[in-house]
Amino acid sequence: MKDIFALRLFTRVARLGSFSAAARECGMSQSQASRTIADLEASLGARLLSRTTRAVVPTEAGAEFLHRMEPILDALEEAEQSVREGGELRGILRVAMPTSVAVREVIPRLPAFAERHPALHIQIMLDDRRQDLVRDAADVAIRVGRLPDSSATAKSIATISRVIVAAPSYLARAGTPGSPADLVDHRIVGGPASFVPTAWTFEREGDTLKIDPAAHMSADDNEGAVAAAVAGLGITSTTSWGCGRELADGSLVRLFPGWKTVDIPVQAFFPLGRATRVAARQFIDFLTNALREEIRR
Repeated sequence: MKDIFALRLFTRVARLGSFSAAARECGMSQSQASRTIADLEASLGARLLSRTTRAVVPTEAGAEFLHRMEPILDALEEAEQSVREGGELRGILRVAMPTSVAVREVIPRLPAFAERHPALHIQIMLDDRRQDLVRDAADVAIRVGRLPDSSATAKSIATISRVIVAAPSYLARAGTPGSPADLVDHRIVGGPASFVPTAWTFEREGDTLKIDPAAHMSADDNEGAVAAAVAGLGITSTTSWGCGRELADGSLVRLFPGWKTVDIPVQAFFPLGRATRVAARQFIDFLTNALREEIRR
């Protein structure tokens, strides 16, 4: 088991490019992690990692060893899970997702899953930008919007609506736009959800209207864009998930109710395809079912 731990530690150091980051994940000191990898290299008779002042990167031998070892470790974990009584999940589950999705929709639903699997360490990696899932060793990523073509696999979780919103204070000062065409005369708050091609596309009675308003300020995550809109800085385009609380309490109001916007898919993205760990698959099944139960209510 000590050797298996060393192999798993090696894969994390290689993926993260850092002894300290991998050590923190494994609950050990950096010196312990470095010594464990040195012992592994000595037992193999090969240098696996090149250490510099800036980064830790696999050597040629290390890259080949990583490529061959990761599927074996994944298969071993699957085998352990298959014979574990009660189906309790163990180890670390790494889930990548945008901040708003995590804070507003996923984390509030986690208690039931965590209670069912108390030995599972759920590690949530937040970023509104697309993470490097291989480098970060994410087991699954939750993506909002359409996915590019990929050899990885995806599963639909939900479909959410796009909304155009503004604060009552802004509308009182600048006036309420009567139609999407009036947006060009208003201040726009840009965010991750408003920079995609369909962010300002509207349909009504068979007609399609595409607007390309210039942003007067922008934020690199949805929470910042929504906060700016609440503060009265302008109109923003976001998702129903991204501002549901603000619409409910009246700090934001929805514009253009007579116009249809393009719905947004929410998908689970499995970077390892068929080799995805059972914990990731069960987590996504749980989340999908929880969301569907809420819709039925």
